[in-house]
Amino acid sequence: EVQFVESGGGLVQAGGSLRLSCAASGFIFDDYGIGWFRQAPGKEREGVACISSSDSTTYYADSVKGRFTISRDNAKNTVYLQMSSLKPEDTAVYYCAADRSYRSTSYAYWGQGTQVTVSS
Repeated sequence: EVQFVESGGGLVQAGGSLRLSCAASGFIFDDYGIGWFRQAPGKEREGVACISSSDSTTYYADSVKGRFTISRDNAKNTVYLQMSSLKPEDTAVYYCAADRSYRSTSYAYWGQGTQVTVSS
């Protein structure tokens, strides 16, 4: 059974930082690209960042480029999202997801989400 345990969300003031973690199990983690997505109330889900399985190539949405960093530790089956210089518009539920193609438009496996709230 595929499972994700997401953690690290919470309430932070604008300008602050948070690090999200996503621990995965139930599939061969090394073979999968991992993405972080977010969904704010009343808005569509959007991709934030993703990282490949092979050489840890990364991709970021323009809205977070230079502020967020995605990384993975294959020994721990865990992916991280370091978020800095947070803005109120970063407030959303953040989800990690896995797919064999890290640039997939339809990820296969999804976590349950963790809330990030940035106050102004």
